[in-house]
Amino acid sequence: MTPLLDVKDLTKTYGGRVGCTDVSFRLYPGEVLGIVGESGSGKSTLLNCLAGHLPPDRGQVIFDTRAEGPRDVLTMSEPERRMLGRTDWAFVHQNPRDGLRMRISAGGNVGERLMAVGARHYGEIRAQATDWLGRVEISETRIDDRPSAFSGGMQQRLQIARNLVTGPRLVFMDEPTGGLDVSVQARLLDLIRGLVRRMGLSAIVVTHDLAVVRLLADRLMVMKDGHVIETGLTDQVLDDPQAPYTQLLVSSVLQV
Repeated sequence: MTPLLDVKDLTKTYGGRVGCTDVSFRLYPGEVLGIVGESGSGKSTLLNCLAGHLPPDRGQVIFDTRAEGPRDVLTMSEPERRMLGRTDWAFVHQNPRDGLRMRISAGGNVGERLMAVGARHYGEIRAQATDWLGRVEISETRIDDRPSAFSGGMQQRLQIARNLVTGPRLVFMDEPTGGLDVSVQARLLDLIRGLVRRMGLSAIVVTHDLAVVRLLADRLMVMKDGHVIETGLTDQVLDDPQAPYTQLLVSSVLQV
C-alpha cells in the first residue's frame, strides 16, 4: 500500500537550538499517529513543519495527491500548497480562535471553507453548514451566532466542522483538547474518534496527554530533544515502553 504521507529526514533548527532532527516515518490511509513528549521535545515544531507552517532546513514531506500521486509538498508552489490546505489537509489548533474567523457567524465559518474550493450556491452552502454543525453537536439555531458567543468546547467543535466540511484525507491536530475541562475533553475526544473512524481520516495528533493518544492513535511516536526515541503500536508503547525516557513519561502519569 502506498503511504498517504512519507516523511524523510525532516530537520528544523533555530540557530543553535534543535527543533526536530532527522525525523522519518510513514502514515497510511485511515491511520492515526500520536506524537508525545514533554514541552520543548520538538513535537509541535515537527507538526508545523509537516503542515507547512514552518519551513524545515532539510528533508521531504511526500503526500500521495489525488491527481498526481506522491509529491514532495516542500517543493510545491505556494498556490498548490494553499489548495492542498483547503481540500485534502486540515489543521485543528489548540486554541480554536486561531482556526476560526471570530467576526463572522458559525455558519459563515463553515461555509467559508466551502467557498474556498468553489462552492457558490448560498442555499447549498448553508445546508452543508447546518449539517456539519449537527455532526459536531451544535444546534442549527446557533448557525448565525458568532463564535465569541460559544464556550471553549463549542468553539473547538466549530473549528473541527470548519476543517472537515471539505472532506480532507489528512488532519493535523495540535493539542486538540488542551485547556478544556475534563468533562468537555471526554466529550470532544469521543466526537473526534467517531468522525475519524466514520470518515476514514488519517490524522497526526500532537499532545502531552497520554490518555488522548491511547483513545485516538493507532501508532505512537515519542520525542525528546528533537529526536524520535521510540515508536510503535500505541498500546504496545504505553504498556511496555522500552526507552528509559518513555518509561519515565508513562510512570509519571500513572503516579498522578
